[in-house]
Parts: sequence; C-alpha cells; structure tokens
Amino acid sequence: MSQGLRTVALSKSYGHVSALRGVSLAVSPGELVVVLGPSGSGKSTLFRCITRLTEPDGGEVYVGDRAVHGLEGPALAEVRREIGVVFQQFNLVRRRTALENVLAGRLGSAPLWRVAAGRFSRADLARAAAALRSVGLERQAHQRADTLSGGQQQRVAIARALAQESRVLLADEPVASLDPDSATAVLELMRGLTRSAGLAVLCTLHQPHLAERFADRVLRMEEGRLLGDAGRRPAASQAVERAL
Repeated sequence: MSQGLRTVALSKSYGHVSALRGVSLAVSPGELVVVLGPSGSGKSTLFRCITRLTEPDGGEVYVGDRAVHGLEGPALAEVRREIGVVFQQFNLVRRRTALENVLAGRLGSAPLWRVAAGRFSRADLARAAAALRSVGLERQAHQRADTLSGGQQQRVAIARALAQESRVLLADEPVASLDPDSATAVLELMRGLTRSAGLAVLCTLHQPHLAERFADRVLRMEEGRLLGDAGRRPAASQAVERAL
C-alpha cells in the first residue's frame, strides 16, 4: 500500500532548543497513528513542519508520492489542500451554521467569486452535506456552531476536513477539551472514517489508554525525538477491529 504521509529526518531548532531531532515516520492510508508525549515534546512543531506553517531546518515531507518540502506558492497551496487539520479548540466560526463551517473546507477549491459571494456550487454543497452525514450531523446542518455540544463541534471540524477531500488528517489533541464520553465517541468516529475513507491519520493525544484503544500504532515523543515506532498494533486495537 502506498504511503499517505511520510517524514524523513525532520529537524527544527529555536535558538539553542532543538524542537525536532531527526523525526522520521510513515502513516499509510487507512491507518490511525497516535503520538503521545508531554507538552513541549515537539508534537505541535511536528504538525506545523508537516504543513509548512513552520519551516523545518532540515528533512523531507511527502504526501503520497509528492514532496511537500521545497514547494512554494500555488504548488504548496495545492498540496496543503490534501492535508486536513483538526484542532483541540475546533476553530469554527461560532455564528455560522454547521454546514457553512464545513463549506470552509471547499475554499481552496472553489472559484474566488463564489467564495466572495458565498455562492457555492451544487457539487460543493453536496460534498459538505455528505461530510456532515458521515459524522452523524445531517440534522444539525443549519444549526449555529455555538449551539452545538463540544463533541458535535469537533465532528463539524472533522467534516470540514472531509469536505476538503484530504488524503491526510492531522488531529492535534482533538479530544483534550471534551468529556470522556464525547472523547470516546470522537475517536471512534475518527477510527471508522480512517477505514472507510482511506485517510492517513496522525493524531496527538495525552491519554495513553485512549491511544491503546483506538490507534493502529502508538508512538512517543520526548524532547523532539520520536520513539517506539515498532510498526505493531496495540493488542486492544486489534481486538476491537476483529469485533467490527
């Protein structure tokens, strides 16, 4: 199976502090990989270097067979559309409806005049509606984001990434602000979408028990180094998958 996401020897320093120290990893389509680590271990820097929001000092990033490092301008914007990002704080426009927030995932693909006028094509509207349906929020499509629960808001954020037609999903502490039941529901959803949509998902978490339950592989970051990529699935994850 071709690789959805791959990094090779990524490094990043801020002054005398090494935030990333030669980080190499690979996530295949249909695979959910969790990175555990304390605050300051380099997890967020890794995500920012993958998307080129922060320029790494060295190393390589690939989405599929396409190199992300070295790209500029329109070429970089195009490959960024293949990387969906889900944040801890959802990053939704609170006064917009769930559907309008999901349509933001089409901004990179829609003609500028449609974006300016707020007149998305029927195809874009259909994609957004399908994305909401896939996360179980079809009935909440016209409900304002600030009236949704935390778990529902995170589902909208995931739907936005799906509407973007991403090949890779980066989920940065996606359940940190949710209650235990909502956190479990969101991770169950992410795991199911990983399989059904063939996404390559890289997710950071603080909770080892959730990582062991839902991840195909669990990695650990310490002081900018990536540890523990043995390529093995946690036993609990294998048992859950067999039950499905």
